[in-house]
Amino acid sequence: MITKQTLIGDILDMDRTTAPYFLEMGMHCLGCPSARGETLEQACAVHGVDADALVAKINAHLSK
Repeated sequence: MITKQTLIGDILDMDRTTAPYFLEMGMHCLGCPSARGETLEQACAVHGVDADALVAKINAHLSK
């Protein structure tokens, strides 16, 4: 289970099929070190996305 404090890189390492969720929010440089080191909450703040909603979406995806 991920939280808003989980690092983007850790989420991608856990399951690469989560990448489209980040691409949808406009985060296109998933491989760059700064993106991988951001928390989900930080990335959502920068891209104007509801962090709680994204956490719920990704956790639902991971539970499948």
